[in-house]
Amino acid sequence: MNQTINKSALFNASCFALITTAFTFAIRAGILPQLGDTFGLSAEQLGFINSMWFLGFPISMILGGIFYHKVGPANIMRIAFLTHTLGILLTIFADGYTTLLISTLFIGFGNGCTEAACNPMIADMYTGNKMNKMLNRFHMWFPGGIVLGSLISKFMTDLNMGWEAQIWIMMIPTVIYAVLFFGKTFPKPLVEGASSLQENLKAMFSPVFIFLFIAMAFTAISEFGPQQWVGLIMGSSGASPMLILALTTGVMATARFFAGPVVATLGQTGVLLGGAILATLGIYMFSTVTGPMAYVAAVVFALGVGYFWPVMVGAVAQRVPLSGALGMSIIGGVGMFSTAIFQPIIGGWIDGSNAAMSAAGLSGAELELAAGQETLQKIMIFPIILIVLFTIFFFWQKNSKSTKEVPATSY
Repeated sequence: MNQTINKSALFNASCFALITTAFTFAIRAGILPQLGDTFGLSAEQLGFINSMWFLGFPISMILGGIFYHKVGPANIMRIAFLTHTLGILLTIFADGYTTLLISTLFIGFGNGCTEAACNPMIADMYTGNKMNKMLNRFHMWFPGGIVLGSLISKFMTDLNMGWEAQIWIMMIPTVIYAVLFFGKTFPKPLVEGASSLQENLKAMFSPVFIFLFIAMAFTAISEFGPQQWVGLIMGSSGASPMLILALTTGVMATARFFAGPVVATLGQTGVLLGGAILATLGIYMFSTVTGPMAYVAAVVFALGVGYFWPVMVGAVAQRVPLSGALGMSIIGGVGMFSTAIFQPIIGGWIDGSNAAMSAAGLSGAELELAAGQETLQKIMIFPIILIVLFTIFFFWQKNSKSTKEVPATSY
């Protein structure tokens, strides 16, 4: 069976599926102001629309993790294609707030199916350090796709092309991954017991998994909070919001491509702690600088959050291998669920800051800049919490057996 598996084709298809996820993230971030103007939506309402993207994600990830070994990754990716397509079409033909909520939920569901199928599939195709390397290279295409999506969004917006045309672009990688996956043979699980739901659940009650579960909630919002709101928060900073998003995600993609030697040198715990420190510094810079220095802040922030998601998934695969596909899905699901909860809260922070700054006599670009920077100072609490958590994790795991190399017969 293994001899008939085309690892290259499966991996490339997975990357295009993640590019679809990235496009739905970046282009939606780019058109948020247009959606607000077209349908008369407040920042809080836009926050609830954003939250549907992050809510659909964990629902399908968790369901996909539970049923991964029963229905198989091929069927999960068929569901991803169906829900991506439905979500894109419903967004294009949306007639108001409710339709946008539903369409974004469908898109988020498709994105979660992609993670639920592809993460364990890649972990089953590669082992040891190779697994860490390939997971990072797979996840490279989320920021890589955001670079492409944000530049496309900026280009089309500058040409006064409607937001509907930008949404149509999302169908391109969607069709490509469907074609690449068609007819392929998928790998079987490598870890003995990893396909047992009872073993999965037992492993997820371990102290390491519970710790990673809690930490993932803060790593996800630290990464996605500033990025999803870049258009509204940074629009009056003197720097282009879409170029900031493109630069941030470009640096993240590059960092993930070269993640192998970085993780090998610093270890998973060292990378996570260093990332939390840089993420805090980057968000602080975002909240205090304007003009060209905002691009410097983007680089620092990107180096901080760049390794969070793939290293957290890799930590589960390596340190809690018996949690299997379900464990990786749960850890990603809690990250997205956390982000869904915080999206409308961040939107409320923006509305509140706007009201407070307006009452203080500010207006126009000065008002938007001050409100955005105040919001970023509130968002900074998330990576600060991570500094504390990952410092504990660093010393806790320093002499732990779980830091040893996972045998070649496992994830």
